[in-house]
Amino acid sequence: MKKSKLPLIENLEIIDIASKGMVIGKDNDRVIFVKGLVPGDIADVQLIRKKKSYFEGVPVNIRTYSKFRTEPFCEHFGDCGGCKWQHMLYEAQLKFKEKQVKEQLLRIGSLTFPDPEPILPSEKIKYYRNKLEYSFSDKAWFTKEDIESGKEFNVTKALGFHAPGRFDKVLQIAKCYLQEEPTNLIRNFIHNYAVQNDLSYYNPKTHTGLLRNLMIRITRKSEVMVVLVVSEFSQEIESLLTHVRDDFPHIDSLMYIVNTKKNDSIFDLDVELFSGRPTITEELDGLEFKIGPKSFFQTNTLQTETLYHEVEKMTKTDTTKHIYDLYSGTGSLSLYLARNAKKVTGVEIVEEAVNDAKINAEINGLSNLSFFAGDMRYVLSSAFIKKEGKPDIIVLDPPRAGVHKDVIRRVVDVLPEKIVYVSCNPATQARDISLMEDAFKIKKVQPVDMFPHTHHVENIVLLEKK
Repeated sequence: MKKSKLPLIENLEIIDIASKGMVIGKDNDRVIFVKGLVPGDIADVQLIRKKKSYFEGVPVNIRTYSKFRTEPFCEHFGDCGGCKWQHMLYEAQLKFKEKQVKEQLLRIGSLTFPDPEPILPSEKIKYYRNKLEYSFSDKAWFTKEDIESGKEFNVTKALGFHAPGRFDKVLQIAKCYLQEEPTNLIRNFIHNYAVQNDLSYYNPKTHTGLLRNLMIRITRKSEVMVVLVVSEFSQEIESLLTHVRDDFPHIDSLMYIVNTKKNDSIFDLDVELFSGRPTITEELDGLEFKIGPKSFFQTNTLQTETLYHEVEKMTKTDTTKHIYDLYSGTGSLSLYLARNAKKVTGVEIVEEAVNDAKINAEINGLSNLSFFAGDMRYVLSSAFIKKEGKPDIIVLDPPRAGVHKDVIRRVVDVLPEKIVYVSCNPATQARDISLMEDAFKIKKVQPVDMFPHTHHVENIVLLEKK
């Protein structure tokens, strides 16, 4: 039986934001999720998919433009999967991020809390990232405008970002506004050289092709690291790296990684130094950090200072306080807090990150830190706490998935004076805090915008023992 075509909804008013850069409209009892619009837009929307409790649609005609709209500054907007809110005024982005935090704490956690503080905006809304990762693909993603133009495509290779929802297609990026130069110059040079010299690009379906990934890091000290990931090291790759080194002599660290696996993870692979130094140096509020190709570090350095300053204010720590920094990464927040604490104990599952943390503590002359590698569920035992000492304050800064419930139980059992929960996902943060609510009370909520032009928002919650 042939499915009936879904209707066109005329004059649909967009009333709110949703997850993953989508927005919401309502037509009678129908909830409709749409891409590419802004709250306040009124548009004709073609429904394309019916789900159990909602519909998905695409705009075909915008009848009234929202007061929150602005002109996107990037030529790749709408085709690239990043910066999905670039068509929304930055002040409006902040407003909706604040709203998102409040709603998720209420809806998901059913929490009682004071009104969130005004969101802290990012000082830079362009060129704010210190790290970008690109993919090579022999299957370039051509936009609708490209195809409708009727032009012939002599090159089907692309170096850039994956097209939305496509693991096998990559959009060729001419200029990205996320990272300062020489990022675009280096990336375009590598792509042009590879195309001119007929170097093969990776195909994720057949797992063939020489060039796989490219990582570029740039620090506030203007130090540059370039890491090329290839399926094998050959004379062709050596020649390419030689040309990169000679044309960009200001690259401080030029490296390559051979990856023969089917996934793109590099954390279990050896890194080879082609020229320069094995690390570059980042500076964060007077602290220095050695950054390697596998280092974990907040990608918006300038706004990280704002974030850490807020955490420090919430801890109100002094030289009598012992802090546990759980999910401590490379120890950047641990070091920041250690300057005004008796002791900081960091726990992190990734051993390489723990090794980096120890090196960074030594570089900065801080001896009141201890770092431990392992799964938080097993490290944070009664024996560990007895040996290291009971914490006065616990800082939680987990990945997007949040904190395991066994860890939450252990944290509640420890019953510190304060918990400062830093999260890049207010939804899982709300879920986790609801499991602590019997023992702790929320005293402050502080959203921070780390990633302008995206729906992502960082949130800090201060909890105090009841």
